[in-house]
Amino acid sequence: MSDKPEKTEKIDKSERTERLSVFKTYKLYVGGKFPRSESGRVYEVTDAKGKWLANAPQSSRKDARDAVVAARKAFGAWSGATAYNRGQILYRIAEMLEGRRDQYVREVGEAEGLSRSKAAAQVDAAIDRWVWYAGWTDKIAQVVGGGNPVAGPFFNLSSPEPTGVVAVLAPQESSFLGLVSVVAPVVATGNTAVVIASEKAPLPALSLGEVLATSDLPGGVVNILSGRTAEIAAPLAAHQDVNAIDLAGADEVLAKELEIAAADNLKRVLRPQPVDDWTAAPGTERMTAFLETKTVWHPTGSLGASGSSY
Repeated sequence: MSDKPEKTEKIDKSERTERLSVFKTYKLYVGGKFPRSESGRVYEVTDAKGKWLANAPQSSRKDARDAVVAARKAFGAWSGATAYNRGQILYRIAEMLEGRRDQYVREVGEAEGLSRSKAAAQVDAAIDRWVWYAGWTDKIAQVVGGGNPVAGPFFNLSSPEPTGVVAVLAPQESSFLGLVSVVAPVVATGNTAVVIASEKAPLPALSLGEVLATSDLPGGVVNILSGRTAEIAAPLAAHQDVNAIDLAGADEVLAKELEIAAADNLKRVLRPQPVDDWTAAPGTERMTAFLETKTVWHPTGSLGASGSSY
């Protein structure tokens, strides 16, 4: 028997037990909550090289109708909020996106096959766009409204009002910047939105719902659906409680079908417009597209015996 002490095996503290990856479950964003599609369906989302990224919910007609109900319920309070308050909330969205910038750079890069630097430029432009529209919330009325000269002793004042519930088909190619560019002007002017994310690249849009839910935006102001664009858009275009539709993400054939369906209740329709560069200055056209003009007449009065009027 040996007198030598037995060697004890040393455990390398640097060794770590391999852990399982935690895959993200993407869900819809409806009424401030994160439901799965009521149909239980999902579809595979792949990157630009065909590599699997995630399973996205495949929304049904019932999901579309539920989103409209949520948007209508939220419309009264959102349209009645002060423009200044809406601007604060839109700025808060930009703040929250800034804090999760790296996540969106990764998701946009995978979705659109962009390098990290190009994806970062898209995300930065999207964040800046929220800030830009936040600044417009309390200024657009001064640009498109005002006093009108009339022949007679009347005040004649025009002021813009939101149209109501707007269905938005997000651009197919620009999964995040294009999405923000069509959603932000809708809500900045007091409308509520039902958004159909890019069919082939919905993940950045679905992740946006997580930011909206934590940015003081009331539930139902923006509702985000993913799935087959044509399947979801058809019931929205024909829905009697949808007041307008933006066809940015529709091809020529689908746009024509949806425009015909939208005519049934005289929806406002913004036809698809080719955009070569989503980073270009957006202008005010997408805000004014979903505004109604209210004109008020009021008789002027006389002051004193001289008969002077104001």
